[in-house]
Amino acid sequence: MDLDHDAIVAFSKSWGLFYLIALAFGVLVYTFWPSNRTRFDRAKHSILDRDDTPWK
Repeated sequence: MDLDHDAIVAFSKSWGLFYLIALAFGVLVYTFWPSNRTRFDRAKHSILDRDDTPWK
């Protein structure tokens, strides 16, 4: 088997592409997982919880 620069570059690009696709898929699954819904809803509203009180 002859490993030249072009073969290593092609392998690296392919591996990186599949790695990024798998990472994006994992993030999407984590985001839309039903048990994480309450956590993300609380985070969405928590920044506005203390907005009604005056600054000290």
